[in-house]
Amino acid sequence: MTRNPRIIRDNKTLFEQYATLQAGDIVCCRLRLKPGEEHLILDLAERGIKAVPSFTSQLCSRSKAFQTRIFGQLMIPGTTVIYNIHDLLQAAGSYGRKGIENVVVKQEGKNGGLGVFLFKSIEDVYTQSALGVIPYPYVLQPFIADCRDLRVIILGEYTETYERKNPYNFRKNLHCGGEPVPATLGEAQQALCRTVMQRGSFPYAHLDLMESADGKTYLTEVNLRGGLRGAQISRDEYEQRINDIHAGFWGNFNTK
Repeated sequence: MTRNPRIIRDNKTLFEQYATLQAGDIVCCRLRLKPGEEHLILDLAERGIKAVPSFTSQLCSRSKAFQTRIFGQLMIPGTTVIYNIHDLLQAAGSYGRKGIENVVVKQEGKNGGLGVFLFKSIEDVYTQSALGVIPYPYVLQPFIADCRDLRVIILGEYTETYERKNPYNFRKNLHCGGEPVPATLGEAQQALCRTVMQRGSFPYAHLDLMESADGKTYLTEVNLRGGLRGAQISRDEYEQRINDIHAGFWGNFNTK
């Protein structure tokens, strides 16, 4: 007799039934995990439990370090994760050979531009790391001036893009004083977004792209959710589109 999968739609039910979940059951919500509980994602996946959004996309949304590990080739050249002082020493040598001076540090668990720091040299980063001021892990990358910051929202067939401008702060985030301006994506930029979403199994996403002065575009960050300040889509339509995407996945799972 074929067993109908359980569909878990909230975290309370998930943890009440955690021990009894079986292969084929579906977790259809974003996991609300405490820092350090990410190992539960591995346990669920190993037990054959499915997820919408995917476990990979959920972990990406929680960790800038994980994003960098799987999307690093699509980011600014030289972007790397620093897990310890030895990684930083290796990066310092690499940056020095390439003549890279100003660098950016992105802190884990911080959003809205609040965990982004600009340093005049990687030696300054080394000093702060060695003294225990910057907690590991963090993302290190070269600083690029004179660039465009593009926010892309993709919800199934719905897509919108706006540029975040801030002439007074290198952080373009609206939370840090940036202003939204409607924008359009080129074909290569659209392809970049599709590549990211396919690789990370994102059913929907907020993607941040950086377009440098020489016309090259890089991924800077991706998340399942993000603020809608500056977006044209309403909160109600946004939530409805996400619910429709989830419902479509339930139907696919139930027919397999």
